[in-house]
Amino acid sequence: MSRRTDHTDTTSLENFLRPVVDQFGCDLEAAEISPAGRRRLLRVLVDRDGGISLDDVADVTRAISKALDADDIMGDGAYTLEVSSPGVDRPLTLPRHWRRNVSRLVAVTLTAGGKLTGRIKSASEEAAELDVDGKRQTVAYADVEKAKIQIEFNRPAGNDESETPADGTVEEN
Repeated sequence: MSRRTDHTDTTSLENFLRPVVDQFGCDLEAAEISPAGRRRLLRVLVDRDGGISLDDVADVTRAISKALDADDIMGDGAYTLEVSSPGVDRPLTLPRHWRRNVSRLVAVTLTAGGKLTGRIKSASEEAAELDVDGKRQTVAYADVEKAKIQIEFNRPAGNDESETPADGTVEEN
């Protein structure tokens, strides 16, 4: 009887996947494993500046699948691999998340209390500059408890990037 490995350390998995994802000029945003019946679901989120296309997701999915097939990091239990891009509901937790959302409307909860909503004008490694009711305001990431992009149905012209996350799913043994 074969032993089924049901748990893989997320940190080890991310460290294993990061170089695979990096070769496509993408960032590994998250890798998580959850039970899905008799199988496990390995969900991998990837993104990059300028967004990621379905073709990009397909390429990354094939490379991840090949790397996992060549290694035993997932153990011998059955799993399903799902590679996609983060949706617009992802919280902004890293400077690159802010940078990738310049021109978008964001709701910010500050660690000192209080909330503000403004349009991201620019983002550096330490802070973002927002347009809050026509006034520029710099918000240091260290002062942000939570930040989330607001869905706009009437976005300003010139921002026609797709809001639909790319998705690719591959069955693994």
